[in-house]
Amino acid sequence: QVQLVESGGGLVQPGGSLRLSCYASGFTFMTYSISWHRQAPGKERELVASVSNFGGTPSYSDSVKGRFTISRDNAKNTAYLQMNSLKPDDTAVYYCKTRVRSVDYWGKGTLVTVSS
Repeated sequence: QVQLVESGGGLVQPGGSLRLSCYASGFTFMTYSISWHRQAPGKERELVASVSNFGGTPSYSDSVKGRFTISRDNAKNTAYLQMNSLKPDDTAVYYCKTRVRSVDYWGKGTLVTVSS
C-alpha cells in the first residue's frame, strides 16, 4: 500500500534551517508528483511546495518562496524540503502528499517549531 513517512522536524531558532524528508513506498515514486503542505495551529492546511514526477520546475507558495527548496531523489524514493531563514510563522506540522490513480495519500506529518 502507498505510504509516506516524514521526518526531520524539530525545534529551531528563528533564522535557522531544517531539512525535512519524505520517504515513499508502495508505488512507483518516480512517476508521481510530490507536494509539501503545512498546518499551523488553528489554521487550514496549506500547500507549501510541489515538484513534478521527474523533478521538473518546482512551485512554491509566496510565503516560502526564496527560503524553501523542494527536491526529490527518485533512486531513494525520497522527497526533501530544505527550509532556510525560518520564521516563527513557519511553525506547523508539515505533511507530504502524493496522488496515485486519483487518490490522495498523506503522511502523518512532522512538527516544526520555530522559536527562541
